[in-house]
Amino acid sequence: MPSKRRSQSWSEVKQTGNECFKNGQYGDAASFYTQAIQLLEKAGGTNQQDLSILYSNRAASYLKDGNCEQCVKDCTVSLDLVPFGMKSLLRRAAAYEALERYRLAYVDYKTVLQIDCNVPSAHDGTNRMTKVLTEMDGPSWREKLPPIPTVPIAVKEKLLQSTASASAPAPNAQQNGVKEKAKPVVSDASMKKARTLKEEGNALVKKGEHKKAVEKYTQSLKQDPTEVTTYTNRALCYNALKKYKEAVKDCSEALGLDAANIKALYRRAQANKELKENKACIEDLNILLKIEPQNTAAQKLLLDVQNTK
Repeated sequence: MPSKRRSQSWSEVKQTGNECFKNGQYGDAASFYTQAIQLLEKAGGTNQQDLSILYSNRAASYLKDGNCEQCVKDCTVSLDLVPFGMKSLLRRAAAYEALERYRLAYVDYKTVLQIDCNVPSAHDGTNRMTKVLTEMDGPSWREKLPPIPTVPIAVKEKLLQSTASASAPAPNAQQNGVKEKAKPVVSDASMKKARTLKEEGNALVKKGEHKKAVEKYTQSLKQDPTEVTTYTNRALCYNALKKYKEAVKDCSEALGLDAANIKALYRRAQANKELKENKACIEDLNILLKIEPQNTAAQKLLLDVQNTK
């Protein structure tokens, strides 16, 4: 009597899918990933990480085959399972771009840059979307964007840890003139309190009460010193109050957390212009314009600084 053939595990089926993908057999790869998903779910698998990877892999197969709608669906499921997965965000962004959903593509590309500002495809995608949206919606195109999610600091820390263990980078690496530093862990309660204080500061800014807004932002940062927008908001106030050195410091803190932050680069450039630090101003504007070539405010400020050299 012939022996019964052993059923393949979900991981073995996944590996077969990977081999098909490498060989350019994207339809077959998608089928194997589907089988792996079914096997994992049938086995009662509760590992969201594994399921997220399977959906993301299948999304990549769909994208290669031009099935962008299905790619978007699978990436969204993958991101629901494990939020802020960079591969899923990049694949969904590419699918949105192909489907001409440019605003959604921009949001995903920018979210990737919050996680890791050194992803060339995210920079390139952001630049393409900026150009398209400027042509489509005019100078106020940002006002029509969906909200860009704030990436939790824990996600960035996890990436830094995995990168450090893989490549052991130098401990004092610098970017945009700012040393990378260990980021404190912030409790949910502190984050909530910080958010409330920041919103109170935002309300004061709208009233033109910049000095009082600074106090609120300062209180907020004591609760959560990892929130980039609080630093850039306080920098705006310092610029309005002509406290340019303080504005530079806040923008540098923000760039230490997010080296591609447009507002931090622009507001630090504004402050350095007033401080007659034209070289530093131009450096920031050049970096900004590599990220957003169509940023008219940065273009104008750069021209002003170059004309006063």
